[in-house]
Amino acid sequence: QVQLVESGGRLVQAGDSLTLSCVCSGDTFTGYSVAWFRQAPGKAREFVATISRSSDLKYYANSVKGRFTISRDYGKNMVLLQMNSLKADDTATYSCAAGTSDGSRWESDYSSWGQGTHVTVSS
Repeated sequence: QVQLVESGGRLVQAGDSLTLSCVCSGDTFTGYSVAWFRQAPGKAREFVATISRSSDLKYYANSVKGRFTISRDYGKNMVLLQMNSLKADDTATYSCAAGTSDGSRWESDYSSWGQGTHVTVSS
């Protein structure tokens, strides 16, 4: 059982950068894959990025590739999502999730979820 807590979401302007954090606890940090998903109002939840146990595999949705970077801070048991060149379309609630299928893009492969943190990009 993994507990995840997201933080860092806030109101920003288009073109700004923002880093979201996902603090993980309850299980060995290197024992599971972690992914970020997001959901905008009125839209289905979508995959954003994932990182494998050892950080050797990383995958991104095409909509964020080149702008977002996912990483692990092994000293803090934390997964980070660095978001650059933010657009209005990035406005959503961002959630992190943990699962055993390393590097999966599918939410059905993730069994533990955080509560989410909201990002609003204006203009």
